[in-house]
Amino acid sequence: MTRQEIKLVISDIDGTILNDQHQLSPELKEQVARLQERKIPLVLASARSPLGMEPLARELGLKQEPLAAYNGALIIKGDAENYQVLAEHPLDRKELQKMLTLLQEEFPDLAINLYSGLDWISSQLNRWVQLEAEITGESPQIKEDLLDGLDQLGAIHKMLLIDEPEVIEKVYSYLEEQDFKELACYLSKANYLEITARQVSKELALREIASYYQLPLEAVMAIGDNYNDLPMIRLAGLGLAMGNSPQAVKEAAQASTLSNNQNGVALALAKYITKKK
Repeated sequence: MTRQEIKLVISDIDGTILNDQHQLSPELKEQVARLQERKIPLVLASARSPLGMEPLARELGLKQEPLAAYNGALIIKGDAENYQVLAEHPLDRKELQKMLTLLQEEFPDLAINLYSGLDWISSQLNRWVQLEAEITGESPQIKEDLLDGLDQLGAIHKMLLIDEPEVIEKVYSYLEEQDFKELACYLSKANYLEITARQVSKELALREIASYYQLPLEAVMAIGDNYNDLPMIRLAGLGLAMGNSPQAVKEAAQASTLSNNQNGVALALAKYITKKK
């Protein structure tokens, strides 16, 4: 059976288009320019916020393409400062309030971060939060008691918990034992625990973006490196795993490419779409 021609590419950011120094390669920029010559959109899908994604999109020359932020909890188009919401799936308020209460009681030293649109509110400015700020280029608002004034915030799209891997493992196990019907937890790194609305996933983001472009799923190529990328990798017409992916992610993908430090995405675009290295 002949594979359908790829007309849309959806890619993760960290560990995928970025190398371990959090940089984009000249080879990738060249391949993205070749995609644009063929009028094939490249859409970035990430756990990052819009503000953490837009500089990379701008550096790649992606001006009209949507951004799927917070793993698809918020999909926007346009400048981050003046964007149009294409789709959003915020956290349930009652369950969020319950989870925050439990976390502040059981893990008082945990760095808790809330993301609402462009706003990043953190419970403390420790080394983990400072490192996240350096990686994303954003600055959090510090508020020790996140429950205070919670009702005044707009839609909250994601909560991020950061600490040592062994602490996050305990937090993850604790939250999984609680009765949260509307919220879902997943590890994006060994020391990063993300909480979103249960229906949020990169699979849903892929469906919504493909619908926006009025393209069948078979015409989409999805690229990622970690477990939270698995839903879109499985769903896409061509799902690719990075060479730095865990073995389980590689096994679920149709194919794999080299690592993020070896221009894996640029090579995949050349192999499957532009045919030029």
